[in-house]
Amino acid sequence: MVKEQTMTGADVLIRSLEAESVTTIFGYPGGAIMPVYDALERSSANIRHVLMRHEQGAVHAAQGWARVKGEAGVCFATSGPGAANLLTGIADAYMDSTPVVCITGQVFEHLLGSDAFQELDVISMAAPVSKWCIQVTQAADIAPAVAKAFYLAQSGRPGPVLIDITKNAQMDVCQWQYVPCTGVPAYQPLPQLDMAAVRQAADLINQAERPLLIFGQGVTLAAAESWLLALLSLLPMPAASTALGLSALPSDHPCLIGMLGMHGHYAANKMTNECDVLIALGLRFDDRVTSDLSKYACQAKVVHFDIDASEINKNVAADIAVVADLKMSLASLLPLLTAKEYTPWWFQHHHHQSLEQQKVRSADLACTAPGELMNMATVVRALNQQYKNAIWVTDVGQHQMVACRYAHLNSKRSWVTSGGLGTMGFCLPAALGAQMAAPDRPVLALVGDGGLQMTVQELAVLKQQQIPVKVVVLNNEYLGMVRQWQELYFGKRYAETAIENPDFCALATAYGITNNHIKSHTLLDAAITAMANHQGPYLLEVRVKKEGNVFPIITPGASVSEMQLAAALDSTTEHN
Repeated sequence: MVKEQTMTGADVLIRSLEAESVTTIFGYPGGAIMPVYDALERSSANIRHVLMRHEQGAVHAAQGWARVKGEAGVCFATSGPGAANLLTGIADAYMDSTPVVCITGQVFEHLLGSDAFQELDVISMAAPVSKWCIQVTQAADIAPAVAKAFYLAQSGRPGPVLIDITKNAQMDVCQWQYVPCTGVPAYQPLPQLDMAAVRQAADLINQAERPLLIFGQGVTLAAAESWLLALLSLLPMPAASTALGLSALPSDHPCLIGMLGMHGHYAANKMTNECDVLIALGLRFDDRVTSDLSKYACQAKVVHFDIDASEINKNVAADIAVVADLKMSLASLLPLLTAKEYTPWWFQHHHHQSLEQQKVRSADLACTAPGELMNMATVVRALNQQYKNAIWVTDVGQHQMVACRYAHLNSKRSWVTSGGLGTMGFCLPAALGAQMAAPDRPVLALVGDGGLQMTVQELAVLKQQQIPVKVVVLNNEYLGMVRQWQELYFGKRYAETAIENPDFCALATAYGITNNHIKSHTLLDAAITAMANHQGPYLLEVRVKKEGNVFPIITPGASVSEMQLAAALDSTTEHN
């Protein structure tokens, strides 16, 4: 507890953030939050503010910080349009369980409800997509709100919170003392471990002949990576990741068979419907993982480990559920397991893997003919060769799925992408935040030509702050993922997916960013080396095949075992 002092509400906010060990804030000022910015300017606190160019960029940067750092990111915005511009990022953070503390200014209390200039009921708008939100109208309530916000954002299943502070609360004077929050009535962040359920889970796992372990970002959020490694050391079973779970297990781990889901790996999906026990760690069985639920793992016993009881039986019925902190659950489970090998089961994997190698990977990674544009996978492979310990940040689309399939992620918290909401424009600001959270590691921002233009203004921040993010633009002159669906399911009618782009290198030059542009794979390695050797931010535009597709694919409505390794003969059939 910090002893009482008299100060304005704005000063209270800055001192409270300092008490929570905040070192970096991403934001954009405006009229309703000016007292806070003035307090920050006057403060001796060791807090760095990063002036973003759009409020959506601020919240995505805070997400990138949080995902790499493992602690809450912080962003500021003003009222009205400023607060509204945060909502996409707040929803993204909510879907992906990312701890972010968003602080917005608001009009004077006496003007609330009067349609005052830049007044917006942001609380009503944020409530469905945040873990907690509050409007503060009195200076004395700011410090308790901050303490509660950080506690809720970072405890249990993490998520975004919002504090909306009226201007009078920022300007009024109050007595300040800071008491960290250690609990909230009726909120149980760490459910009590049920050892009976753990023993039942162990019995079922010990009996399995064809187990499949699937894991999600819950492993990372619980800092349970070492326990996952220990489990697979004792029971070397096939293991597959969700898109957000990538990097919880090193890409070169012998048990990792790839990614689950619509554009995942063939073996991972096929074996879901062939296993006898499905062991799910820290994932929510979303539709991109399960596809047709009526045909999902019907033959298997399901053991579901998760910290959030609301995820149990929500989509997939669990035969045994262990609701607790994942690290605690695995620590209790491991002593009850008996070492075992699964050689015949691995033979099945090798068969599936061989098919994918023949029909997909060999084509994806093949060098193109002179004068022919590259495949996206070729670019990812070349980046792997240059960057051995990079943090990969992607946008949303074909390039994202290619990176999921081919990026080498051999360190934990090396993967930052938008999962549940699928937010285009996420990459560039999130990479900026990730780089600031890990200044000693290289950060790759892999982005498509469509997504880059949604938040391209944040290039100015890379230059101003000299943040050495390496931006790799895979340019196919299409909104690629939508175009692929139009090709496969809508009779090749490319409705509004061809995109006329600016000269990205000229644009980077205008922002003061060193850049390069290549079309041929023969120039790729040298271009990546030059980028890696550059000390500051850099943009490399790579022209890739205009109508390249991502395979395998699970056709919408099909089951995970009906994954296609290539386009079906009837690909022009319309999707209803």
